[in-house]
Amino acid sequence: MPLFKSLFYMYALLIAFFPSEESIAQDKNSVYSRETEAKIKQVENSLAGWYQASADSLTLWNLKDRMAWFHVPGVSIAVIHNYKIEWARGYGWADTNEHRLVNTSTLFQAASISKSINAIGILTLAQDKKVDIYADINKYLKTWSFPYDSVAGDKKITLALLLSHQAGLNVGGFEGYKTGKPLPTIDQILEGQTPANSERLHTLFAPGLHPSYSGGGILLSRKVLEDVSGQSYDQYMWKKVLKPMGMTHSFFTQPPPKQMYPLLATAYDKQGREIEGKFRIYPEMAPDGLWTTPSDLGRYIVETQLAYKGKSRKTLTPEFTRLRLRPYLDSSIAFGTFISKKGDNKYFEHGGQNEGFLSHYFGGIENGEGVVIMVNSSNGTALINEIVSSVSLVYGWKNFYHPETKKVISVPNELLQTYTGEYMINNRISYTIGLKGENLVLIVNHKDVYSLLFTSEAEFFIYEAPYNGRFVKNAAGVVDTIIINRDREETFKAIRKY
Repeated sequence: MPLFKSLFYMYALLIAFFPSEESIAQDKNSVYSRETEAKIKQVENSLAGWYQASADSLTLWNLKDRMAWFHVPGVSIAVIHNYKIEWARGYGWADTNEHRLVNTSTLFQAASISKSINAIGILTLAQDKKVDIYADINKYLKTWSFPYDSVAGDKKITLALLLSHQAGLNVGGFEGYKTGKPLPTIDQILEGQTPANSERLHTLFAPGLHPSYSGGGILLSRKVLEDVSGQSYDQYMWKKVLKPMGMTHSFFTQPPPKQMYPLLATAYDKQGREIEGKFRIYPEMAPDGLWTTPSDLGRYIVETQLAYKGKSRKTLTPEFTRLRLRPYLDSSIAFGTFISKKGDNKYFEHGGQNEGFLSHYFGGIENGEGVVIMVNSSNGTALINEIVSSVSLVYGWKNFYHPETKKVISVPNELLQTYTGEYMINNRISYTIGLKGENLVLIVNHKDVYSLLFTSEAEFFIYEAPYNGRFVKNAAGVVDTIIINRDREETFKAIRKY
């Protein structure tokens, strides 16, 4: 893109959604009607875990206490009711050192929720008849071609496979880059070349064989979008997706413009320490680069719900919206979103996890309900789940919240010792089981730590998320396998590494 056009675009972008210092000072949390404020108070005081000690009565917590418990500095919430954003509110600190409070204008990194918005961008190309999402992507790539090899066989990668994580590609996610460090181009990331910190994108197994989450595949869809549109990714997404949906406080530009810094939440690790440079930079953009607010994501949810019912078409037509929410090859994976069923209702949903940021949204496909939660901490998974449960209870989402009843027991330390060690999933994902004090923890890829609570000497559940598991012995009586289930279905099977 010529320099003049690039500078003009950046100027227009900043004018469009960067508020003045006066408006920042005035933009506090809104006050709502007495009825809505009562609902907000109920949500704040009805946090519920995915498991309960008793089936007869629920244990409920309040938001302030749970934020302190999980060492989460800031939380931002938006609730959708009857196809409208009923309320949005921020809690805690956007930056503890600067004493900046979270309000509804505070921007968070959406991380993998970016993939949901990216899918809309890709489908606008299909809607405009510029691409066929079922055709070989190399038909549209102009400045780089995907290097098919013998692993792919005669199967071709399509945009439909990329958007549904079924293209058989590697690179599950990206680590981000420290502020001020050199950033790679998209081609360098795809090739795994310095200064990229991820491996080269390549085929793991034949496309369309089975799901395998790949942020690298979403990056490849961005490459198609830029080659077909002739525009930079952030410019195209602003003009064709974000602005039309009313997401005017959101952007994909990386690194973020300096003028936006007063609105950006600072990221914190699991111990509550500020991430160096305040946050990581994600030049991949499409899989992880969106900066946004829960209110803007609420506007995306409402637009999706209305378009699905044929009552709006700000970005995608009702036909393409229904296509986007239709599971593709797999029963729970659609284009840029996951489909879950709670009782008689279906929801489209996605979560996000960048260094120091976590988020999740749910949107009812046919019931006009929804919620978006964003936190500036790596330790907020359980908190987000509890807030979602609270919203579902207060707003009466039928059959959404079904806690499991658990009776926790104490397991002798000498038995816990026999479980410790490293386990692998498909020789790619590392599960380390270790002792933290007198408790067993599971560490995924030497990074994310989860607490294990036992219901028998071999069976456990994960405190932070709705997963159950068990340790399995081999014929020699030695523990060599971990099986983890969700909703009674086997989700992970990790084999001990010797």
